[in-house]
Amino acid sequence: MNNPEFDLLHLETLLVEIPSGIIELRDDRIKRKWVVEIKDFQIGRYPVTQGLYRQVTNQQPSAFSGLNHPVETVSWKDAVTFCNKLSELAGYQSCYDFTDLTSVSFDPLANGIRLPTEAEWQFACQGGTNEIRYGELDKIAWYKDNSKGKTHEVGRKDPNSYGAYDMLGNVWEWCSDIYDEHVYGSYRVFRGGGWCDQERSVMATTRRRSHPSSFSIDDLGFRIARNI
Repeated sequence: MNNPEFDLLHLETLLVEIPSGIIELRDDRIKRKWVVEIKDFQIGRYPVTQGLYRQVTNQQPSAFSGLNHPVETVSWKDAVTFCNKLSELAGYQSCYDFTDLTSVSFDPLANGIRLPTEAEWQFACQGGTNEIRYGELDKIAWYKDNSKGKTHEVGRKDPNSYGAYDMLGNVWEWCSDIYDEHVYGSYRVFRGGGWCDQERSVMATTRRRSHPSSFSIDDLGFRIARNI
């Protein structure tokens, strides 16, 4: 990495490799299914923590306190701004270019830090299966029945087969994609379920959306991704 002070973060240890493959997505709202080809990539081993977010941005937006808890109460714009700042610190190319959210430019070939697409997110979450969960829910996720009304430190539940933790529960995670531009404009997708969700919502296939700059809440965070 180009920034010697940043070596302390050991960025590569925060990422796991996901192989290439094919995944079918669906939108139950409009009864649509589509197939996406996934190229191999890297995704965060954990959701971005409050400690990492503070080190990169010098900000602490979260409603719950804990350096190893997932950062939350961040908008999609906050998340991609973080990605660009982390890319800069690591000496990588920035993936996003924007002056406002009406004209976000994304470079799919850049080697920097970005949000996963929702297809990448689901593919990584399912861990090489077509299942809605990668294990028994109480063993893999913090959700309404076991969270005691708060987030928890990342990595305390079982990982999936790729070595990724907390992909279900704890906090929802922003993805890079626009949800449905014709109906919802610039609304972006988030996935995974959070600490206050019922079991029926904490699935690899559940899709939600909201405004990229005005929406932030205490059960919504993100994890990073990067091209290989």
